This record gives sequence, structure tokens and C-alpha cells, in this order.
Amino acid sequence: MEAKYLHEGKAVDYTPSVDIPAGTVVAIFELIGITHRDIAAGQLGTLSVQGVYEVVKGTGAGKAIDEGMKVYWDAANKVVTAAQYGGDPPVTLPYMGKALKAAGDNDATVTVRLDQ
Repeated sequence: MEAKYLHEGKAVDYTPSVDIPAGTVVAIFELIGITHRDIAAGQLGTLSVQGVYEVVKGTGAGKAIDEGMKVYWDAANKVVTAAQYGGDPPVTLPYMGKALKAAGDNDATVTVRLDQ
């Protein structure tokens, strides 16, 4: 046997080293998940890796995100962005999913379908 079915994979187990509140975006290398409930440090919880979420995005000139556009998680700034690279020096940001609605430069959030 090369593989054994475990579950649908809509959520994955996660044990944080610090307390994580509900609604937190968690990046584990290139895997992005979102907590539905608080998870205490050292306690087993779950991260959703599928679904549709309203996610905080950067605001200001050049921060618009078009409907259907790929989006990435900028963990350093805790925002979703259409830019694949961020930081100084630039690093590749993990892919999060696709925008389901357009969000303008000054919109504080964007609707994202997680697409792992």
C-alpha cells in the first residue's frame, strides 16, 4: 500500500507553541490555515485549510486586489497581498488562495477562498 486515506483534509491538526486566538491566519512554511477557535499553547487544535474568509489586507496606493486574483500571506505585516514577494530583502510569500471579490486600495479586507 502506497497511501492510506485519513480524512477530507478541510482542516489539519495543529499544536501551537503560544496561545492562538480564533481567526488567526497561521503559516506553516507554505501551508496557510485559519483557526476557528482559540488554541492554547501546547494543546492540539485545528486549522482550516479550505473555505471562504474575509481577510485583512494592506491599504494605500497599489494595494487593490482584483476579483479572481491570486493572493499571498504576508506574515510579517499580517495582511493578504497580491504581491508574491515581500520584505527587505524580498522573500517569496506563501500562496493563500484567490480573491472572490475585488477590493480597492483603501478597503481594509478582501474575501478569499483558501486554495491549498
